[in-house]
Amino acid sequence: MTDEKPEHGQHERSGAGALRGPRLWIAPILVVSVLMSVLAAVYMGGILDPKKSLHDFPIALVVSDEGDVLPTGEQANFGNQIRDGLVEGIDPNTVDLRQMGIAQAHDQLDSGDVFGAIVIPSDFTKRLSILAQASVVAGDVDKPVITVYTNPRAGTLGSSLFSAIGDQALGEANAKVGQQLTEQVQAQLGATEASPISGAAALTLAEPIDIIVTPHDPLPDGTGLGLSAFYYALLLLLAGFTGAMVVSSLVDSVLGFTPTEYGPFFRHTASAPISRLQTMLIKWALMAIVGLVVSALYLLISHALGMPSSHSLLLWMYGALAITAVGVTAVSIVSVFGTLGLLINLILFVVLGLPSAGATVPISAAPRIFGWLAQFEPMHQVYLAVRAILYFDARWDAGLGHGVTMTSIGMAIGLLVGLVVVRLYDRKGFERRNGALVTSRDN
Repeated sequence: MTDEKPEHGQHERSGAGALRGPRLWIAPILVVSVLMSVLAAVYMGGILDPKKSLHDFPIALVVSDEGDVLPTGEQANFGNQIRDGLVEGIDPNTVDLRQMGIAQAHDQLDSGDVFGAIVIPSDFTKRLSILAQASVVAGDVDKPVITVYTNPRAGTLGSSLFSAIGDQALGEANAKVGQQLTEQVQAQLGATEASPISGAAALTLAEPIDIIVTPHDPLPDGTGLGLSAFYYALLLLLAGFTGAMVVSSLVDSVLGFTPTEYGPFFRHTASAPISRLQTMLIKWALMAIVGLVVSALYLLISHALGMPSSHSLLLWMYGALAITAVGVTAVSIVSVFGTLGLLINLILFVVLGLPSAGATVPISAAPRIFGWLAQFEPMHQVYLAVRAILYFDARWDAGLGHGVTMTSIGMAIGLLVGLVVVRLYDRKGFERRNGALVTSRDN
């Protein structure tokens, strides 16, 4: 015969003991404090000093200079000299200086593979030679030009870092070329204190290169100065992560696995006769529908607010995929780990995801641990795909292919882990029912 009173008394004693126990008071404070400390260390450590964290920062260098004969009769190629100076002066561990042709440079700018390009034209030395002659013989002449192309579509901060690197490196090159050119003109003139170079000519020769900084394919209005892709990707991730938590909570409440509270009203119905696997499949199906609906809503709202998108159908399709993939994985984690899964999802999708996205701070300007996290963190994969769709004409090699592939792999892993583990729970008899962990003693 089963006596219900001892079990009821057991609940009362355990409930009263919980009020005085450390689990109620210490555990919440400890968990929140540790989580927020990790959050502060990860976020602040990733953004405070991007210059110090710079590594393998990709820059294109194009040297098309054909060289020329100087007034002294000497054959020279100042473009190659500047190239050699840049290669020697830039730390290869900090900057990945890629030497290439002009067509390849534009292609890598168009795909977001480099944050900028330094282009030295074919007539660079010839124009320097003409400038040197003009300092001797009066006449109007233009300075030779080096064009610095920034790539705002690859990231605003990345373009700023590239501009700073280019300004410093080319400033030093300008001074060295100016010194060399001044010495050659002085040798040609046989200049002495009695016959110096004119002041205006000396100033021109001191900095003979006109460095023009211009954006390659500037972003249109309505892109948030290059941040719209990041925020759109963040919205997709939040829809999957938060949506999964809401769907999971509501489904468990309706099926009687968790209580429901409406203001002061509390209701806990009897558990439905349904397995863990069937419950998880319902949640997955709901997340697939949520993905289709919310992705369409995001697109409509963004268009209404003025965000340009020439590939709206593709953005909707990928958005639905990303929301579903994140939602399916998040549901699987909660189904496998229970309440602990909420914390795991928060760490996986938000705490570690945002600083490793490579959106506000480029991966090559963040501590190396974020580069490692970016290999598998969902936020980075989603951002690359969204950026490619919005900024790089949906080019497969601009991040869309990588994003679609990694998002699909992530969803496959979430499906596989959920199916295997939750089916195992069902086979082992771990039922979800009220009081399943409370055993009554037979008297």
